[in-house]
This record gives sequence, structure tokens and C-alpha cells, in this order.
Amino acid sequence: MVKLNKIYTKTGDDGTTGLVDGSRIGKNDPRMAAIGDVDELNSSLGLAICEITDATLEKALRIVQNDLFDLGADLATPAVEGDDFAPSEMVLRVTCSQVERLEMEIDAANADLDPVTSFILPGGSKAAAAIHCARAIARRAERTCVTAAQEMAINPQALAYVNRLSDYLFVLGRALNGGGKDDILWVPGASR
Repeated sequence: MVKLNKIYTKTGDDGTTGLVDGSRIGKNDPRMAAIGDVDELNSSLGLAICEITDATLEKALRIVQNDLFDLGADLATPAVEGDDFAPSEMVLRVTCSQVERLEMEIDAANADLDPVTSFILPGGSKAAAAIHCARAIARRAERTCVTAAQEMAINPQALAYVNRLSDYLFVLGRALNGGGKDDILWVPGASR
């Protein structure tokens, strides 16, 4: 468990930050960009949850928030040679079961929605709009994770998780808009 007695350490004043293994990297390193975007995503989900009135959905999103801390820890743990990215008592990794849970959540939420007939503009209810903001941040987090993965070994399940999460949030946005009935549809060229 994490215990912080002091919030500031001054160790990052030189523009570096520490990783789980004790090594230090620049705060502008691609790994840190990915971790930062995941953190921003988690914060945006916290804000979206404030608009959610369904206790079951709130619980599901709190699980996702916890998963995002797992994802941040995974990204902050450099791979060692021959790493299979399996979690252990000392190493936290995103697992296949977390990705599969998201897939089940997507399928369950999507089952009651009408098929998409147009691109959907972010908005509708406050809750849906907030979820769409989180979805856009999830897409950015995925891009920065992929960028980091081009320079260093990143857990493939971490990449799969952040990819599925944006899909999950898209479906939730529709579900929160009256099951998709209150979606705002894009009308190509409507303002010409």
C-alpha cells in the first residue's frame, strides 16, 4: 500500500521523475507523457462520475478508475529483458482479464443501443458530454502509449486496455443519451 507522509520531495526539481524500479527519467519522456495522459483521463472520469446517477454505472466507472491507476503503475514499471509482463507480488501489470471485463461491459451496454447511423457529436446530457470528454482523452492516452511503445517495451495488455476503454466510453456516452435516442448526429455539410 502507498503511504505518503510528505507530498513534495524536491527530487524532481531537475526535470526528472522516478519510476517504480528507482530509475529516473525526464518528465518529458514519452513514458511520462503516457502516464500523464492516463492520469488526466482518470481525473476526467472522476468529473464525469459526478454527473452519473446510476449506482451500478458509477461502480463500474470506479473500477475503471482503479484500473487506470494499475495502468499508470504498469507504465511506470520498466520492462526487464525477457519480460512477459506477467504481474507478480512486486510488479503490477494490466492483465487480460481486465481487458476482457471491459469487452463484456461494452457488449452489455451496446446490446440495448440502436445501430450507429451517423457520427455522433459529443453532447446530449451532461453525463454523456462528460463521458465523451473522457473518451477523447482516452484516445489521446492511447496515442501517447503507442508512441512510448515505439521507444520502449510496453505491456501489450496495457495498450489493449486503453484501446478498449475509449470504445467503452463511446458506448456509455450513447447509453447515457437515452439509450442512443438522444444522440446528436453529425449532419455532413449542414452549415454550408
